[in-house]
Amino acid sequence: MSPLDIAGFSVLLLLGGALCAMLLSRFERLLIPAAFSLATLTSLATAVAGFLAVLQGTNNAATVAMGLPGLPFNLRLDPLAGFFLVVIGLLSTFVSLYSIGYLRAYRGKRPITRLVVCYLLFLAGMSLVVLADDAYFFLLAWELMAASSYFLVMYEDEQAANRRAAFLYLLVAHVGAIAILLAFGIMAGLTTGVASFSNYTFDAMRAGQLSPAWAGGAFFLAFFGFAAKAGVIPLHVWLPEAHPVAPSNVSALMSGIMLKTSIYGMMRVAFDLIHGFPWWWGGIVLCFGLVSSVLGVLYALMQHDLKRLLAYHSVENIGIILIGLGLSMIFTSFDFQSLAALALVASLYHTLNHALFKGLLFMGAGAVIHATHEKNMEEMGGLIHLLPWTSALFLVGCISIAALPPFNGFVSEWLTFQALLLSPALPHPLLKLLVPLAASLLALTGALAAACFVKAFGVTFLGSWRGHRKKEQIGEVAFSMRLGMLLAALSCLALGVLPTLVMGWMDTVPLKLCGARIATSAGRFGWLWLTPSSQERASYSGPVVFFGLIAVVAATYLLLHVRRTAIRRAPLWDCGFERITPRMQYTATSFAMPIRRVFGFFFSIREQVEVTSPPNHPVMADSLHYRLRVRDRFWNWFYEPLSDIAFWIARRVGRLQQGRIQIYLLYSFVTLIVLLAFLG
Repeated sequence: MSPLDIAGFSVLLLLGGALCAMLLSRFERLLIPAAFSLATLTSLATAVAGFLAVLQGTNNAATVAMGLPGLPFNLRLDPLAGFFLVVIGLLSTFVSLYSIGYLRAYRGKRPITRLVVCYLLFLAGMSLVVLADDAYFFLLAWELMAASSYFLVMYEDEQAANRRAAFLYLLVAHVGAIAILLAFGIMAGLTTGVASFSNYTFDAMRAGQLSPAWAGGAFFLAFFGFAAKAGVIPLHVWLPEAHPVAPSNVSALMSGIMLKTSIYGMMRVAFDLIHGFPWWWGGIVLCFGLVSSVLGVLYALMQHDLKRLLAYHSVENIGIILIGLGLSMIFTSFDFQSLAALALVASLYHTLNHALFKGLLFMGAGAVIHATHEKNMEEMGGLIHLLPWTSALFLVGCISIAALPPFNGFVSEWLTFQALLLSPALPHPLLKLLVPLAASLLALTGALAAACFVKAFGVTFLGSWRGHRKKEQIGEVAFSMRLGMLLAALSCLALGVLPTLVMGWMDTVPLKLCGARIATSAGRFGWLWLTPSSQERASYSGPVVFFGLIAVVAATYLLLHVRRTAIRRAPLWDCGFERITPRMQYTATSFAMPIRRVFGFFFSIREQVEVTSPPNHPVMADSLHYRLRVRDRFWNWFYEPLSDIAFWIARRVGRLQQGRIQIYLLYSFVTLIVLLAFLG
């Protein structure tokens, strides 16, 4: 079987599994392990198909006569599609294992069948988006992915906030889909005209030649459409609303994989379908990436909801991916092929890394919520003693997303820095100013991300328990949930320790898109050292750092535990108070306060302090209530005015509904007259 056959068979199994799940709706005890075991196996097969496609570096194509007359479905599996199939399949395998234990909490409380069916369709839709080789099939797969994820977001539909978040997600997704449709229309209509359907395939678009103006229109329409799905600022408002309300296994897939299908679409359009662009296209992509990365991490720092914090960090990491993509486009336009390949590899590597550590973090957040029934970090604390496995694995995700060695996030951000530091080779003076500025903002993003996850882990897992639930009722999650998180954590470690081997495998992707490869330079000293451009400029050894850290930790442990008196326990300093309570701990609000003061312009902040005094002692305080609301300014700047205009138009148009048949007949008559006059 070819890699395309394996991927296609996996998709068919997912679609068949969704159909069979409807027949097993009465047997939920059997449905959960059966459906998610199927999802695990098919996801693993999808990852294998993608791995082989990238390793072989060849294109596999097929045509399926299933569409409309004259519009069959075209499929293609090349190295770019294969890489994203690996991203889809790898994380889906871990999340599907995790889901076997996670969904047991829903059994008996709400129907499971709808979630299982939409979950399988969601996986199938994401794979088909990557495999599609024509505009018609691509948009059908895109709609399958969007519709199934909409029902997953609205799974707990008894809450108004969930319905509102799902509606906002669907609205933004379809606005983006319209922009993608228009982009495909431009590329298809200007190749062989609109007289036939022969130009709807991606092969026809590749062969077509667009004028610079039409090519720019097609690219920026596609970029707008994909950016809406990816959560790029200012099109990000749906993301922090939808991800927190979805089940945590779905949040892991949406943040870890679904957002990456938009990155795939951008790369496919820019490097494959248009394959020729001026440098300022990449400059615009780079600027959107910078804004998304900095503002995304700032918004994340202000959050108290653990899943909402992670959702905003998806905005930040999509921004980092776009920085690499924009740099690659800039270098490509100036024909610096090796530098373009380096920037593209950095973008792709961070795409894979983000999928794994963000999936791990959402699974960890789901385990915390599953055990404590709390989403607010202010109501947590001390969970490292109650959930030791979950806390250790969540810490791995925190270290990875904070870009600290030896885990994978460090490697991809380090590669992005290497591409940025090679900017003096660019001839344009504006880029000589923009790219160093981008490097400084990326460094700021990294520092803020580290601070954010010190807050997330410290407030959630360290200290004492602050929640209302009894600690005795909190216990470690099921084995399948821990196994899914453990596999994701080991993958984060492997990608951080052995990046040279991964780059040797994925080198066919930049070779196809940029005409150059970096594996020769990166692996010049074997698997031990990574030298992305040359050993004179920079090098990194993941194995050396890993074993060095193990040696330091082991030596420290031995020094502290050889002598029993080396560690001395003493009472906690009480600051002069008679008794320390859990409510006196450092909170998420107090942690973020200094950053909120410095970057307050970017937020809409409302602070309220209510002091209640006893009737006989007005000077003394009886109780104090502190309320803080931090909102995204983009709501006030863009979306609230648009919403007000839409409702104003709707109210005016609503006046046409008179409830009288004579008026409606008059409308029909006037419409016919106008159409006859127009056609005449």
